[in-house]
Amino acid sequence: MTFSAQAPTVAILLCTRNGERFLPAQLDSIQAQTHSNWTVWASDDGSTDATREILQTYRAAWGTEKMMILNGPGTGSSANFLSLACNGAIIADYFSFADQDDIWEITKLARALTHLASVPPTTPGLYLSRTSLIDEEDRELGLSRLFTKPPSFRNALVQNIGGGNTMVFDAAARDILLSAGPKIKVVVHDWWTYMAVAGCGGIVFNDAVPSLKYRQHSDNQIGSNQGLAARVFRAGQLLEGRYRDWADINLRALQVIEARLTPENLETLRAFRVARTLPLIPRLIGLSRSGITRQSFIDNLGLYLAAAFNRL
Repeated sequence: MTFSAQAPTVAILLCTRNGERFLPAQLDSIQAQTHSNWTVWASDDGSTDATREILQTYRAAWGTEKMMILNGPGTGSSANFLSLACNGAIIADYFSFADQDDIWEITKLARALTHLASVPPTTPGLYLSRTSLIDEEDRELGLSRLFTKPPSFRNALVQNIGGGNTMVFDAAARDILLSAGPKIKVVVHDWWTYMAVAGCGGIVFNDAVPSLKYRQHSDNQIGSNQGLAARVFRAGQLLEGRYRDWADINLRALQVIEARLTPENLETLRAFRVARTLPLIPRLIGLSRSGITRQSFIDNLGLYLAAAFNRL
């Protein structure tokens, strides 16, 4: 894939399903971007409200070169996003996931591309950021969690720090997703993107500056994941063995791209895989030696607690 001589092209991968209430505000924020060389690829997953009509209205106003409307696979949001990321007909210099109910800051794309411009064309590059939280009436609720440790594969194996709605990635990163295919079983598409790019030697930027307003409402499939209630919920998931199930899914998915992992990351993956099978004390020692880490002391305490109870 060659890069354009003018402003880089961005394919905005927008997934929709019954999003009529908030979709116009999101589309307006995309239209307002200071980086204007973009095309929206909207994949609608069987909406029964006016979502499809809203997309058609904006397509008529923007022109067919600015929006394409596709039918989603109908098997969930992550599968829908991967269907777009792995659609070979979508050609661009950069790719950006987009949720239907957020509001982008006008410099979202420009800021992401400024970071990614430093990445060589053959190196996978991934941008993600914090978000501003808003409610259904656009009232500000605060900021998403600030992760301070650098992004890495050792972190990505056990923690997703990037919301897909903030992610922008280059063609080399997209090629990794293409190689795994749209039907690969993953926990969520954004965690898979972070893990795959980091594992294959990519450069991951975690911007402390929010790139969008992340709407919190009753229909969120995944919320901001912070606060006491969220911590209690995650503790319950740990005890139920949900983390172990997620690790199983991640490890199976990584087998598909194992040949593309860097030698260091491949060693980390193998050490983690072996540690999970050992008795208690060797398990904890093996986990420590693998270098696997989450973002905070409390996060890591939960990690080792899960390992101690054989829930990892």
